[in-house]
Amino acid sequence: MFDPTQLRTFLTVAQTLSFTQAARRLGVRQSTVSQQVRRLEEAAGRQLFARDTHSVTLTEDGEAMLGFARTILEANERAAGWFAGTRLRGRLRFGASEDFVLTRLPEILEAFRRDHPEVDLELTVELSGTLQRRLAAGRLDLVLAKRRPDHPGHPDDPHGPQEPAGRLVWRDQLVWIGSERLRLDPHRPLPLVVFPPPAVTRARALEVLEQHGRAWRVTCTSGSLNGLVAAARAGLGVMAHTSGMIPPGLVRLPARAGLPELGGIDVVLLHGAARGSAARGAAEALAEAILAGGDRLQAPAATATTGP
Repeated sequence: MFDPTQLRTFLTVAQTLSFTQAARRLGVRQSTVSQQVRRLEEAAGRQLFARDTHSVTLTEDGEAMLGFARTILEANERAAGWFAGTRLRGRLRFGASEDFVLTRLPEILEAFRRDHPEVDLELTVELSGTLQRRLAAGRLDLVLAKRRPDHPGHPDDPHGPQEPAGRLVWRDQLVWIGSERLRLDPHRPLPLVVFPPPAVTRARALEVLEQHGRAWRVTCTSGSLNGLVAAARAGLGVMAHTSGMIPPGLVRLPARAGLPELGGIDVVLLHGAARGSAARGAAEALAEAILAGGDRLQAPAATATTGP
């Protein structure tokens, strides 16, 4: 009843909330994306997106279609792999920042290992900046990381591509978070709880504070996400953090706190230089699984906390 191509397009729009970004990721025209979504809506007999000139949001029926689309596409891929008689093999070196490891990414990795048992999956958990350096050095095959939307190589960069653009999984906002009981003194330096360099959230927080002339001091530095969350819960300071994955026990600081806006953040998949057809095929298969389940990465796992 439902066309897999249309379902894949629907999922891409749902993850990016942008027909333009979906077209870029899929490598097709925006009119093609609109046409495929419209045909899927006609097949379903329901409106899946509410859209105007400024925004795209899922309707209630669109939210329901998310689960159905993933199930149909996963079953289709398993059937195609079975009857094609081909199995992925080899070693796949995958890197992810700790934020995503503590969401539902393990569920996606578990399904990938179940579907591709002959792939030796090696997971590296590190800061986004560190992962990108390892990828550039040829030590990783695929990376899921955070990156600023204005990075060199972004499609809107006036200087042209200087870094691999990557594949956008979703776009989020950075916000200030802290303990609900925390009270900030505007006349004293802002207490910060941060990752060490080259963390993306740390760099952006310090840059924005410097631009606005706001004094700051670091009260906790830790390479451990759990360490930062514990410090913030104890009221030692505030954190710059993605708005879609705020840890339990912490809240977004209200506008009356007087802190400057941090701007947006992209979650992207980056491919390394191909080591051979086996690694390339395995990396592409995992990338497709992450893209198909990208909306699940924006919700914390039931028993885990998430972080910046």
